[in-house]
This record gives sequence, structure tokens and C-alpha cells, in this order.
Amino acid sequence: MAKKVSIAEKLEVKIQDIAEVVSTNSVTNKVKHIVILNPKPKENRNYLVSITDVIKIIQREVPEGTINNVGEMDTLIEYKPEKSKDNKYIKWLKVAFVTLILFTGSSTAIMSFHSDANIAEMFENVYYMVFGERKENPLIISISYSIGLASGIILFFNHFFGKKITDDPTPLEVEMSLYEADVSDMLIDTLNTQRIRKKEVE
Repeated sequence: MAKKVSIAEKLEVKIQDIAEVVSTNSVTNKVKHIVILNPKPKENRNYLVSITDVIKIIQREVPEGTINNVGEMDTLIEYKPEKSKDNKYIKWLKVAFVTLILFTGSSTAIMSFHSDANIAEMFENVYYMVFGERKENPLIISISYSIGLASGIILFFNHFFGKKITDDPTPLEVEMSLYEADVSDMLIDTLNTQRIRKKEVE
């Protein structure tokens, strides 16, 4: 079973939509097409399917079978009645808005750090140590520092003009993956708690 799946425009969710089935051909085809959930139409909603529910359903259809689960214990189903349609103009507007915020925030942070560290005086001291003379606002140091800062940012985020420098995941991709995993875990815990309380009431 998968940990999380996104399903749209389906009135029936089958086992093949949330899990990989391995068995003989006849049993695999039969189990794959077993319906385990009928989502409410026209309603965006999260559903939780437990491995125990899946096993019970399979046992009704294939009573002579032996079932071994090597996947997740719970599957979170993110159901949407219609596939989301991406508007190209809205997408680019969002990108421009986020870029503006990031540029403004990062530039403010860098300038604040430079002001606190008195970077101009430090550049003058570095120039004096290297060339042996005092010079106000040495451009050679400032330009070298700016190039190094930009290169460091590019290497850290592993992107340059939309292309990845290496195949390694970027820090943002890692953080987004961790965030999505935490959200999925929270939703699974919440739905599990709701199901337990519902059983207690019944």
C-alpha cells in the first residue's frame, strides 16, 4: 500500500489505485479490481484506508488466499471530484509574486547582516592586508565578494536558470518532502483518531 495517493474524477476507488498487488495472474486481476471506497461526488475530501480494512475486503472475495502486507499500514486518499486545471497566467503571477517577496526579503537580510558586521570597514582592512595601502570602498574586494556570494547561493540551491547543476535534491526539495510527509502523518493521525471515536460512539 502507498502512504498517500491523489485521485480525481473517479466514483470508485479500487485496490489497484492505492496498492500494488503481487500474486498469480488470475488472483492479481481479481484483487486489483476490488472496490474499497466510493467517494462522495462533488466533494474534496481526505479518506483513510487501513490495511485491516483492505485485508477484510480481500478475504471476502478470495477466502482461500494468504495475504502479506509489505507496504504502509494506512493509505491517505486525497480525493477531488475534478482534476485541477492550471491557469498559465495565474501560475506565472504566483511565481512573480513569490520571486518578489524572496528577492525583497533576502536582500534586506543580506543588507542588515552587512550593516551589523560593518562589512565596508572589513573590506578596507582586507584590501590593506593584501595590497598594503588604505583605500575607501575597494571595488576589487566588493566585486569578488559579490561574485562569490552569488556563486555560493547557486551551488547551495543547486539551480541555475531553471536547470539543476547536479542530480542531488536541492535543500528546498528536501524541506518540501519533509513538510509533505509531516502533513500526511498528521492527517493520518487525525483521521485515525476520528475513526476510533466514531467506533466508540457506535
